[in-house]
Amino acid sequence: MNVISSASESVLDGVRSVFLAGPFMGLVNPETNSMPSAEQLPFLTLIEHFEKQGLEVFNAHRREAWGAQVLTPEECTPLDQLEIRKADVFVAIPGIPPSPGTHVEIGWASAFDKPIVLLLEEGREEEYGFLVRGLGTVAAVEFVHYKDIALAKPQIDAAIRKVVDRVNNPAATP
Repeated sequence: MNVISSASESVLDGVRSVFLAGPFMGLVNPETNSMPSAEQLPFLTLIEHFEKQGLEVFNAHRREAWGAQVLTPEECTPLDQLEIRKADVFVAIPGIPPSPGTHVEIGWASAFDKPIVLLLEEGREEEYGFLVRGLGTVAAVEFVHYKDIALAKPQIDAAIRKVVDRVNNPAATP
Protein backbone atom coordinates (compact mmCIF):
# COMPACT_ATOMS: atom_id res chain seq x y z
CA MET A 1 0.00 0.00 0.00
CA ASN A 2 1.43 3.37 -0.96
CA VAL A 3 0.28 6.47 0.82
CA ILE A 4 0.10 9.17 -1.84
CA SER A 5 1.36 12.66 -1.10
CA SER A 6 -0.78 15.65 -1.89
CA ALA A 7 -0.09 19.33 -2.43
CA SER A 8 -1.36 20.20 1.05
CA GLU A 9 1.12 18.19 3.15
CA SER A 10 0.70 17.88 6.87
CA VAL A 11 3.63 17.60 9.23
CA LEU A 12 3.18 13.88 8.62
CA ASP A 13 4.32 13.81 5.00
CA GLY A 14 2.08 11.79 2.73
CA VAL A 15 -0.57 11.15 5.36
CA ARG A 16 -3.99 12.66 4.74
CA SER A 17 -6.18 10.63 7.07
CA VAL A 18 -6.10 8.54 10.21
CA PHE A 19 -8.54 6.11 11.80
CA LEU A 20 -8.38 6.55 15.57
CA ALA A 21 -9.66 3.53 17.52
CA GLY A 22 -10.01 2.64 21.15
CA PRO A 23 -12.35 1.40 23.86
CA PHE A 24 -15.83 2.82 23.49
CA MET A 25 -19.05 1.00 24.37
CA GLY A 26 -17.62 -0.51 27.56
CA LEU A 27 -16.84 3.02 28.75
CA VAL A 28 -20.27 4.53 28.05
CA ASN A 29 -22.19 5.24 31.26
CA PRO A 30 -25.66 3.67 30.75
CA GLU A 31 -27.27 6.35 32.93
CA THR A 32 -25.91 9.29 30.92
CA ASN A 33 -25.39 7.56 27.55
CA SER A 34 -21.97 9.17 27.38
CA MET A 35 -18.33 8.37 27.93
CA PRO A 36 -16.99 10.15 31.01
CA SER A 37 -14.96 13.26 30.17
CA ALA A 38 -11.76 11.69 31.49
CA GLU A 39 -12.20 8.76 29.08
CA GLN A 40 -12.91 11.13 26.16
CA LEU A 41 -9.80 13.22 26.78
CA PRO A 42 -7.17 11.02 25.06
CA PHE A 43 -9.32 10.82 21.94
CA LEU A 44 -10.17 14.53 21.92
CA THR A 45 -6.47 15.33 22.37
CA LEU A 46 -5.46 13.17 19.40
CA ILE A 47 -8.35 14.28 17.17
CA GLU A 48 -7.44 17.92 17.75
CA HIS A 49 -3.73 17.19 17.23
CA PHE A 50 -4.30 15.38 13.93
CA GLU A 51 -6.85 17.90 12.63
CA LYS A 52 -4.50 20.82 13.38
CA GLN A 53 -2.12 19.10 10.96
CA GLY A 54 -4.83 19.04 8.28
CA LEU A 55 -5.61 15.35 8.61
CA GLU A 56 -9.05 13.86 8.22
CA VAL A 57 -9.82 11.84 11.36
CA PHE A 58 -12.19 8.89 11.31
CA ASN A 59 -13.35 8.16 14.86
CA ALA A 60 -16.43 6.28 16.03
CA HIS A 61 -16.46 7.96 19.45
CA ARG A 62 -16.99 11.41 17.99
CA ARG A 63 -19.20 10.14 15.14
CA GLU A 64 -21.52 8.55 17.71
CA ALA A 65 -21.49 11.61 20.01
CA TRP A 66 -19.49 9.86 22.73
CA GLY A 67 -22.34 7.39 23.29
CA ALA A 68 -25.37 9.65 22.88
CA GLN A 69 -26.03 8.60 19.25
CA VAL A 70 -24.87 4.99 19.11
CA LEU A 71 -25.30 3.26 15.76
CA THR A 72 -26.61 -0.28 15.52
CA PRO A 73 -24.08 -3.09 15.03
CA GLU A 74 -25.35 -3.44 11.44
CA GLU A 75 -24.57 0.26 10.83
CA CYS A 76 -21.28 0.73 12.67
CA THR A 77 -19.52 -2.48 11.62
CA PRO A 78 -19.43 -1.83 7.86
CA LEU A 79 -18.83 1.89 8.45
CA ASP A 80 -15.82 1.29 10.70
CA GLN A 81 -14.41 -1.23 8.23
CA LEU A 82 -14.89 1.19 5.31
CA GLU A 83 -13.23 4.06 7.21
CA ILE A 84 -10.27 1.85 8.13
CA ARG A 85 -9.89 0.96 4.44
CA LYS A 86 -10.00 4.67 3.52
CA ALA A 87 -7.55 5.85 6.18
CA ASP A 88 -3.85 6.22 5.41
CA VAL A 89 -2.86 5.22 8.95
CA PHE A 90 -4.52 3.32 11.78
CA VAL A 91 -3.85 4.51 15.37
CA ALA A 92 -5.33 2.66 18.34
CA ILE A 93 -5.42 2.49 22.11
CA PRO A 94 -6.10 -1.27 22.56
CA GLY A 95 -7.48 -0.84 26.05
CA ILE A 96 -6.97 -2.40 29.45
CA PRO A 97 -9.06 -4.43 29.90
CA PRO A 98 -8.95 -5.26 26.19
CA SER A 99 -11.63 -3.67 24.02
CA PRO A 100 -13.16 -6.38 21.81
CA GLY A 101 -14.24 -3.89 19.14
CA THR A 102 -10.82 -2.25 19.03
CA HIS A 103 -9.15 -5.63 18.68
CA VAL A 104 -11.39 -6.47 15.71
CA GLU A 105 -10.43 -3.12 14.15
CA ILE A 106 -6.72 -3.83 14.76
CA GLY A 107 -7.22 -7.11 12.91
CA TRP A 108 -8.90 -5.36 9.98
CA ALA A 109 -6.10 -2.77 9.79
CA SER A 110 -3.52 -5.56 9.76
CA ALA A 111 -5.43 -7.51 7.10
CA PHE A 112 -5.71 -4.35 4.96
CA ASP A 113 -1.91 -3.78 5.26
CA LYS A 114 -2.39 -0.40 6.92
CA PRO A 115 0.47 1.29 8.73
CA ILE A 116 -0.46 0.80 12.40
CA VAL A 117 0.51 2.71 15.54
CA LEU A 118 -0.52 1.14 18.83
CA LEU A 119 -0.53 3.26 21.98
CA LEU A 120 0.27 1.20 25.08
CA GLU A 121 0.13 2.46 28.64
CA GLU A 122 3.66 2.62 30.01
CA GLY A 123 4.34 0.07 32.71
CA ARG A 124 1.33 -2.05 31.76
CA GLU A 125 2.71 -3.65 28.59
CA GLU A 126 2.42 -7.18 30.01
CA GLU A 127 -1.35 -6.68 30.36
CA TYR A 128 -1.81 -6.49 26.58
CA GLY A 129 -2.58 -9.69 24.73
CA PHE A 130 0.17 -11.69 23.10
CA LEU A 131 -1.29 -11.08 19.64
CA VAL A 132 -1.26 -7.31 20.21
CA ARG A 133 2.33 -7.35 21.47
CA GLY A 134 3.42 -9.66 18.65
CA LEU A 135 1.55 -7.92 15.83
CA GLY A 136 4.76 -6.33 14.54
CA THR A 137 5.92 -9.75 13.36
CA VAL A 138 3.15 -9.91 10.75
CA ALA A 139 2.20 -6.26 10.13
CA ALA A 140 3.74 -2.79 9.85
CA VAL A 141 3.39 -1.63 13.46
CA GLU A 142 5.02 0.94 15.69
CA PHE A 143 4.38 0.94 19.43
CA VAL A 144 4.29 4.10 21.52
CA HIS A 145 4.47 3.62 25.29
CA TYR A 146 2.88 6.56 27.08
CA LYS A 147 1.92 7.87 30.48
CA ASP A 148 0.04 10.91 29.14
CA ILE A 149 -1.27 11.02 25.55
CA ALA A 150 -0.83 14.80 25.37
CA LEU A 151 2.87 14.49 26.21
CA ALA A 152 3.31 11.59 23.77
CA LYS A 153 2.16 13.50 20.65
CA PRO A 154 5.73 13.96 19.29
CA GLN A 155 6.42 10.24 19.75
CA ILE A 156 3.10 9.38 18.08
CA ASP A 157 3.96 11.59 15.09
CA ALA A 158 7.43 10.02 14.87
CA ALA A 159 5.90 6.53 15.00
CA ILE A 160 3.46 7.43 12.21
CA ARG A 161 6.30 8.77 10.05
CA LYS A 162 8.40 5.67 10.73
CA VAL A 163 5.67 3.12 9.98
CA VAL A 164 4.47 4.97 6.85
CA ASP A 165 8.07 5.18 5.58
CA ARG A 166 8.50 1.46 6.23
CA VAL A 167 5.32 0.66 4.25
CA ASN A 168 6.17 3.04 1.39
CA ASN A 169 9.88 2.10 1.18
CA PRO A 170 10.21 -1.51 2.34
CA ALA A 171 13.63 -1.94 0.69
CA ALA A 172 15.02 1.09 2.58
CA THR A 173 14.24 -0.25 6.03
CA PRO A 174 16.45 -2.83 7.76
